[in-house]
Amino acid sequence: MTEIKKIGFIGLGVMGHAIAANLLADGYDLHVYNRTVSKADDLVANGAHLAATPKAVAEVSDLIITMVGYPTDVKAVYFDKSTGIFSGISAGKLVVDMTTSTPTLAKEIAEKASELGVLALDAPVSGGDIGAKNRTLTIMTGGDRLAYDRLADVFSKIGKKSQYFGAAGSGQHVKMANQIGIAGTMTALSELLVYAKAAGLPLEAVIETLSAGGANTWSLTNYGPRILKADYSPGFFVKHFIKDLKIALEESEKMGLTLPATQGALSLYEQLADKGYEDAGTQALIKLWWS
Repeated sequence: MTEIKKIGFIGLGVMGHAIAANLLADGYDLHVYNRTVSKADDLVANGAHLAATPKAVAEVSDLIITMVGYPTDVKAVYFDKSTGIFSGISAGKLVVDMTTSTPTLAKEIAEKASELGVLALDAPVSGGDIGAKNRTLTIMTGGDRLAYDRLADVFSKIGKKSQYFGAAGSGQHVKMANQIGIAGTMTALSELLVYAKAAGLPLEAVIETLSAGGANTWSLTNYGPRILKADYSPGFFVKHFIKDLKIALEESEKMGLTLPATQGALSLYEQLADKGYEDAGTQALIKLWWS
């Protein structure tokens, strides 16, 4: 079994860049690709190798990790006949898609990988930019169990918790459950701050107190202080959260489920995007109430 020495990383957004930087610092031979080449400049300056295409990354890497924006991006990165990962990969390698994407696409990737003798995982994460930087992400995986076992050491360098859930697509289903939960905590955070402000309460003290009680959530403790500082920089983009909630609702419909609270959260985030905040962080939801 080949030791993982060379890691390919495709997608250097807010979270992807932080993960790639940590892996580079750990001493892995890192090969990167990003559509906006300048996002790789600091990684290259520190020893990473810049590739011209995802295919080129796949040709030289033992493990290829992808973390791009949308399912359409994932499909292009893997399946493009001239530049995609599958056009350059060889048997015995591993691919891990950490994008929040669709369970159906995860299955397609796993099927093609199996045809090529490649092990595949769908492994979306939770924890935002803070978790990516601090190596405290939660990793939800589906696909080849052998791949999961082989990647235990790599995952330990990326996050604080990883869990295997079963066949291809399972990781994406868990991530949808996560996003449904986050949708509720973000609307709750926004409305509790709106209420507390209208009541004339000291908001810092409100956050501190509620964080010690039953209302505590990751959103409250991590995004509450950012809101009070008017920091709407993206730990996770509004536009990507809208994408995730749409996937969650589409999958729910396939299972015969109706999720009115999640639908309500999607509607609020779509209103926020319509106001020009699609590239802001999800905590910008408060902007629907505060100027």
